[in-house]
Amino acid sequence: MFTRCIILASLLLIASCATQPPGEFVPYYQVETHKPYDDVLAELEVAIAENNFRITGHSRVGKVIRDRGTKDFPEYDTVQFCNLTEAKKILLMSPHTIRYMPCNVVTYQFQGKTIIRTHLLPTDTDNKALNEFSVKMNQVLKKIVDFAAEE
Repeated sequence: MFTRCIILASLLLIASCATQPPGEFVPYYQVETHKPYDDVLAELEVAIAENNFRITGHSRVGKVIRDRGTKDFPEYDTVQFCNLTEAKKILLMSPHTIRYMPCNVVTYQFQGKTIIRTHLLPTDTDNKALNEFSVKMNQVLKKIVDFAAEE
């Protein structure tokens, strides 16, 4: 009997770990391209500006590591961007959405390709207005990534 209780308790614990509360899963959108890496970064900057965002940060991790002596280190970049009008809208819907800001796109080289990836906003929360906003914003984020990747 004790063993059955332990097994049942273990199964319930495992099941509770496997479920994810609504709004907690952060999906990603990723594309690959053979386009030259610097062209991808340039197009990314253009796409961000054309969609009314401002770049708030750019971390050139791969370049800095190469500059510090690792000659053949591949490219890795993170570009952060924001639109304060859109930020205000989403924060008024839920102050917890700050965890998704600023928007960011990572780019890196892998197996001869450039990977471009962004996190999307969750669309499965308990807040209908937030879900609708997120669907629209996710379309914009995908458009930015696709533009940067387009050959």
